[in-house]
Amino acid sequence: MIEYILPISMLMVLILGIMSGYPVALVLAGIGILFTFIGDVPLVFLNTISSRIFTGVLTNWLLLAVPLFVFMGLMLEKSNIAKNLLLSLERLFAQRPGGLALSVTIVGVVMAASTGIIGASVVMLGLMALPVMIKQNYSMQLAAGTICSAGTLGILIPPSIMLVLVGDILQISIGDLFMGAVVPGLILGGLYAVYILVITHLNPSLAPPSAAQEKVSTLQALTVFVKHLMAPVVLILGVLGSIVAGVATPTEAAAIGAIGATALAAGMNQLTWKNLVDCVRETALTTAMILTVAIGATVFSGIFKRVGGDTMIEDSVMSIASGPYQTLFLIMALIFVLGFFLEWIEISFVVLPLFAPIIAGQDFGLGHSGITLTWFAVLVAVNLQTSFLTPPFGYALFYLRGIAPPGLSITDIYVGIIPFVLIQLLGLGLCILFPSLVLWLPEMLKS
Repeated sequence: MIEYILPISMLMVLILGIMSGYPVALVLAGIGILFTFIGDVPLVFLNTISSRIFTGVLTNWLLLAVPLFVFMGLMLEKSNIAKNLLLSLERLFAQRPGGLALSVTIVGVVMAASTGIIGASVVMLGLMALPVMIKQNYSMQLAAGTICSAGTLGILIPPSIMLVLVGDILQISIGDLFMGAVVPGLILGGLYAVYILVITHLNPSLAPPSAAQEKVSTLQALTVFVKHLMAPVVLILGVLGSIVAGVATPTEAAAIGAIGATALAAGMNQLTWKNLVDCVRETALTTAMILTVAIGATVFSGIFKRVGGDTMIEDSVMSIASGPYQTLFLIMALIFVLGFFLEWIEISFVVLPLFAPIIAGQDFGLGHSGITLTWFAVLVAVNLQTSFLTPPFGYALFYLRGIAPPGLSITDIYVGIIPFVLIQLLGLGLCILFPSLVLWLPEMLKS
């Protein structure tokens, strides 16, 4: 234990730094530099870290996809496509209990494959659906849980910023990750919908049907929905299809998506100067935040490994777990707990480089280490989606609370999200028990 006093101290100081509320990027970098001196690490080693920052972050061609996907999502949010989809679905399901909640979930799945911006998705769905849900006397807990869970699907369903960063960190194919996350993302959306259907069937008073909607035929409502669905589907196919077909790299596909979203906004008469400036500003802020955390995490992880942190983590995991699946369960449990306190960005940059070699060295019977890491990366992405929902620092909960009326308390939000977190854990368990749910689509497209 004494030989690991420095890495243990780094972790303890990191926890204190995060709990202090100081910006995480500065905490990571500051601790790394501080322990350079405490651990008597040669200062020339910092030159190596500077080189890693320059080549791995600042000049990384793949990371150019991040601002492009962010811009695509923000521009789509401005285009009113989600609003039109929700209105058409609301009319389609108006006569059944839980119809609006089911509509929110479906729109969440569709927009998740188009935006990937959690804050924008939760706020957008909250502003559009929450007032109507309150007017229809929905259970506040069901309303909050539905909006938060549907809004967080964007971090998993491709094209996802998380998958781009995770693929770059683990040095595996972004295209394989995108394809591997499709089925788990759809499974989660389906499980949300099944939960809503079951609970509203058992207790219709939780989500009464709309009495104010004008009656339209099912065929007419379905036709309107398909019409509004075409634009985002074409955009999704353009982005993902170009990657799968090998026509474009993820970065080039992100540029296609940014141009396509701008064209859709123009077609919806929403490409105003104000909307364009807002999208560019939010893109710059989000990208700067991600890259700053990446730089801080590079400093922290470089010094952490130098003082023996990677060996400590490997020895600790191996001393507790005795087999590949026990090792995986332990790592997944640790990531889930970390999600209560850290954002997915910090977890990705700090934790994944430590755990990936351990998983790559295990035999899960899936083939070579690249396939194993692809499966592991998607499992981590499903797991990290819960970090947006778990208190005390679940960001989706605070996004919703920020735009919610006074009648919706933080307690309602916390209680309402519990069933959906359990559903996410169920989805994670299915992906662990049945790896083909993740690996089937990438393997099929390669064959």
